[in-house]
Amino acid sequence: MARSSLGTRRLEDPDGCNLEPACCLYPEPWQQPCEIATPALDLEAEPSMDVILVGSSELSSPVPAATGRELIAYEVKVNQRNIEEICLCCGSFQVHTQHPLFEGGMCAPCKDKFLDALFLYDDDGYQSYCSICSSGGTLLICENPDCTRCYCFECVDILVGPGTSGKVHAMSNWVCFLCLPFSRSGLLQRRKKWRSHLKAFYDQESKSPVEMFETLPVWRRQPVRVLALFGDIKKELTSLGFLGSGSDQGRLKHLDDVTDVVRKDVEEWGPFDLLYGATPAPGHACDHPPAWYLFQFHRLLQYARPSGSLRPFFWMFVDHLMLNKEDQDLVCRFLEMEQATIPDVRGGVLQSAVRVWSNIPAIRSSRHSALPSEEELSGLAQNRQSSKLPAQRPTKLLKNCFLPLREYFKYFSTELTSSS
Repeated sequence: MARSSLGTRRLEDPDGCNLEPACCLYPEPWQQPCEIATPALDLEAEPSMDVILVGSSELSSPVPAATGRELIAYEVKVNQRNIEEICLCCGSFQVHTQHPLFEGGMCAPCKDKFLDALFLYDDDGYQSYCSICSSGGTLLICENPDCTRCYCFECVDILVGPGTSGKVHAMSNWVCFLCLPFSRSGLLQRRKKWRSHLKAFYDQESKSPVEMFETLPVWRRQPVRVLALFGDIKKELTSLGFLGSGSDQGRLKHLDDVTDVVRKDVEEWGPFDLLYGATPAPGHACDHPPAWYLFQFHRLLQYARPSGSLRPFFWMFVDHLMLNKEDQDLVCRFLEMEQATIPDVRGGVLQSAVRVWSNIPAIRSSRHSALPSEEELSGLAQNRQSSKLPAQRPTKLLKNCFLPLREYFKYFSTELTSSS
């Protein structure tokens, strides 16, 4: 996906002159909006964060002949309509619920679109879609190293002020509307305790069978502690920045044989924040019936899951197409959710696929590649077993599935590297 690299690229005006990056949209003190003269800090913001104060230029009221989102400013400023009665994403008056991050409404179609895109990430580590309307395309990236959110040009221009996206794009270090120390930019008003609003929105509106853990501000995030069964994901987590070289930069314990592991062992090794388990990958010896890996994973899940604690705890079980239909139904019953299939399709040809059960957000998003049929998956599984393919790491298919954990745990590098 095309991105705006705010730290290196500049816009050009119609005469071909470069617009120099600005440290603030208001170079003189008298130009700053009066509402941010004494900003109130959001308790959820990182207290030591360096920010660029991005206020809005005066919003001009669009002419009544405008349609859709272009009418939002007119309805709010001229007709005095409450912005909570307007869909912030499309301008519709058919409001179904409220936007979880910013003051404003949300219609039912935009709600579904927002939920589907909420925790999807690209290979660069940033979220794939606009944090306001969930559109894709060219996006403005927040350059706070602890934030992964993006915004589309249209949302910024309509809700903050005409021409604001161009000014933001020309900046050398822009901080987004959820990271700024003041809560209002034009019509865009960050909700108080937006993290709690986001959890309530997800739990109420999502069709997910599991509740979402409330995301954590950066000052509350700790290094992740991982227990990996039957498959080592150290390279994947290191490439995503979750594991570093120091003893205080994340911890992973890998076990291939758990036959004799009891609850006391897991309690002594833990506590853990992520439990990962999988059937053998292609090329690996399968020393047990495929369902054995499920039973052992489920047993250790009961040991590792925190009792009576609200702290974020995540788990993931992956099937490398080893389980038959009866075994898959067994997994669904034990883990109390349907599987998600994540395919690798290149050139219109199915190259690989995995089945995943997990409580990590966005695993079940419909925006993954077109799902293959069961016949295609069966054929792929048979070809794997007959061709004796070399072992394939889950990096390409599962790597981005771990990225939502950046909302909960420390990561020690913003540059994603290859784990192959």
